[in-house]
Amino acid sequence: MNTNKLKIFNDPIYGFISIPNPLIFDLIQHPYFQRLRRISQMGLSYLVYPGAHHTRFHHALGAMHLMQKAVDTLRSKNVPISKEEENGLYVAILLHDIGHGPFSHALELSIVEKIHHEDLSLLFMEALNDQFDGQLSVGIAIFKGGYHRQCLGQLVSGQLDMDRLDYLKRDSFYTGVAEGNINSERLIQMLNIVNDELVLEEKSIYSIEKFLMARRLMYWQAYLHKTSLVAEMMLANVLRRAKELLHRGKEVPLNEPLRYFMELQADGPKDNKELIRQFAKLDDFDVIHALKSWMDHPDFILQKLSQMILERDLLKVTLNTDKFDPDQVHLLQKKVQEFYGLTQAEAAYFVFKGKIKNQAYNKEGKPIRILRKDGSLEDIVDLSDQMNLRALSKPVTKYFLCFPKNL
Repeated sequence: MNTNKLKIFNDPIYGFISIPNPLIFDLIQHPYFQRLRRISQMGLSYLVYPGAHHTRFHHALGAMHLMQKAVDTLRSKNVPISKEEENGLYVAILLHDIGHGPFSHALELSIVEKIHHEDLSLLFMEALNDQFDGQLSVGIAIFKGGYHRQCLGQLVSGQLDMDRLDYLKRDSFYTGVAEGNINSERLIQMLNIVNDELVLEEKSIYSIEKFLMARRLMYWQAYLHKTSLVAEMMLANVLRRAKELLHRGKEVPLNEPLRYFMELQADGPKDNKELIRQFAKLDDFDVIHALKSWMDHPDFILQKLSQMILERDLLKVTLNTDKFDPDQVHLLQKKVQEFYGLTQAEAAYFVFKGKIKNQAYNKEGKPIRILRKDGSLEDIVDLSDQMNLRALSKPVTKYFLCFPKNL
């Protein structure tokens, strides 16, 4: 074994993170993975929480570290995990976010509409599998949910997986939102597998309740924070406007990868190789650079929205538990039309509505099962003495309306 490849990373959350084997080292070194250093984990949330500049690279390494702990815990409880399965778990968790683009959700709402980041992650994994002579096959099967041991897939993607355990703790740390801090170490120590299902021991009930509560609070306080939300919607709008101008034959300064996605036809890409090549070049800096160049663009909407995002002079956003009256939206759009001299369609870039949903625990999905002392299994919601866990499994919807502050 080449000891030079068994490096360690110093992580502010867990301390030292070790690389388990040379294959994982080579995957981390690959340009596809190194791109994640230039993809912010929380998009434009740094406009609300100045510390939230951590990257998807950070998060993927953290999730892999937790997976190593999970494998050790399960093996200590006599759960058989072969070397191939262990490696497959590391591959799947390390690469689970590799298909995320810059400001991922804004991008998916505007220019990469037909391609979901999970599909892109799979395309990247398959491309890497070709380069690594099929060594990623088990990891890909686990990632797709097609591996014969379903319990391993639950460690990568489930209601209490290594992905969630890392991003809640990490995002809480970098935003300073203390309510999101969870005890990932204890949760991992409570893991077990019964009848091919990932379960947690009864002693972990309070830690799980804390985890679900933290998830709910992080969504309201960080991921769905109204300022982050309006910034993301404005970014989606400015990218959509650039695409619209481009399709009208107008000159819009763009670099090659952004231009490629702006010009993609509605039915999606014809050539996956070219799609991967272009996407691998795309990161946060491309989008920020585009916004900077559009601040001097003759198109008022492109220029104004770019300036507002970069200078953090955002639209006002109002949240409501009921839907907004369409007449109210129409009236605001009319005011914007008159104030800026725009058409009705153009005014919709500055006045728009939508909805957000928060559900900490999905009772209909694969439940979090508790292994009781008598060996029986129960859903956490049925076992918890916390009434609020029932409330946490109900989706809460809020409606938002965005419009210029000067209205």
